[in-house]
Amino acid sequence: MKIGIFGGTFNPVHFGHLRAAEEAREKLSLDKVLFIPSGNPPLKTADLAEARHRLRMTQLAVQGNRAFEVLDMECIRPERSYTVDTLMSLQQIYAGDELYFMLGIDAFLDIPNWWMPDRLVSLANFILFSRPGQRFTDLASSPYLPVEAEALSGLERIGAGPFTARLKTGKEVVMLQVTALNISSTDIRRRVKSGASIKYLLPEQVESFIISNSLYTDDKKNN
Repeated sequence: MKIGIFGGTFNPVHFGHLRAAEEAREKLSLDKVLFIPSGNPPLKTADLAEARHRLRMTQLAVQGNRAFEVLDMECIRPERSYTVDTLMSLQQIYAGDELYFMLGIDAFLDIPNWWMPDRLVSLANFILFSRPGQRFTDLASSPYLPVEAEALSGLERIGAGPFTARLKTGKEVVMLQVTALNISSTDIRRRVKSGASIKYLLPEQVESFIISNSLYTDDKKNN
């Protein structure tokens, strides 16, 4: 099977996450996409909702899509959550399957600052998404991707791609232009805190969960 791995804080999960995952599934013929909310990430922000809340919101968001699954492996891990550990575990669970780690251009460029980056890029193939304000040509600065900026420029066209290259580790990296939904978790949290509407930015079930649990406000239910 071809399996997409979509990790993140999902703080909260929104339509931008879901649409990118669905387009990757469709365009790359993925058999399933695994959403893995982070439990105790190394760079924890003050407004990070408790892991159990982010896990539940992600579960609510993927209901109805049989190709989407949510794993709690990072949320139940007592120690810090490192991507390299998660990928090593998934290699054992899905031995013999093709694993594709899905993330945005900005996150991929930051991998040299992650825990055991050289090991990480040898564990799975990669699917890289475009996001508002990012360009595929920026990937030419990655120490792991031996592709010139000129070869990446065609991906800026709407609908171009997917474009496939090889990392220096030999793993495949697929660059995918996805529908640009200018939605961010940061903006959603700001809207909630200010009392503004978040309707149509994320699934209705997730919106209801945020409201009923007073998430992203000053209420103590955040923790």
